[in-house]
Amino acid sequence: MNPVKTLRLTLAAALLTAGTLAANSAQAQAPLKIGYTSVQYVLSQMPESKQIESSLKTYNEQLAAQMKSKYGEYETKLKAYQQGAAGMTDVVKADKEKELTGLQQSIQEFQRSAEQSLQQKQQSLLRPALDKLQKTIDDVANENGYTYVLNSDGDTPTLLHGPKDGDISEIVLKKMGITPTAPVPLKAGPTAGAMAAPAAPVAAPAGTKTKTKSKK
Repeated sequence: MNPVKTLRLTLAAALLTAGTLAANSAQAQAPLKIGYTSVQYVLSQMPESKQIESSLKTYNEQLAAQMKSKYGEYETKLKAYQQGAAGMTDVVKADKEKELTGLQQSIQEFQRSAEQSLQQKQQSLLRPALDKLQKTIDDVANENGYTYVLNSDGDTPTLLHGPKDGDISEIVLKKMGITPTAPVPLKAGPTAGAMAAPAAPVAAPAGTKTKTKSKK
């Protein structure tokens, strides 16, 4: 082997070993400390959660009332059409069917819009509580020497295994002056950076005898 190449390889190996020893030494001086918490659990204990649930329920009921009104109008006109169809001219019948199709599509559009609106409302209501929780987690991590804090929520938990003394949920609650009670998670709380989609306010309208096509 070329002596120069051999020298370079030896030097590289020596530097790599030195770097590894230095890293191990630094880790020994400042050991890695990892904590975890359940965002769902902590949020459920915060007093803000009850107000969020109440506001979401009220907003959902408002959307449901609007949907009920729209569907009531549709049913009334559909019934009138079905009762009088036999005596209508082709032109009038076609006009009525066009109106019913438009109403049905309007209801379906409102359904989709209501679901998005409810989710946006939930995110807006949760944001202050999440900001407060994030600040408290940062403070707890700094004060207790945690290098990382993981969220143990989700269908595929970020944390697969961890000792009980790594759970800082109770410390976070204590820091906020909250005495924990039995866990009652929010119906649609946040997971790692995303909100779970809320349930639809009301069911989509049932099909009718008129020939209509639903948008997908």
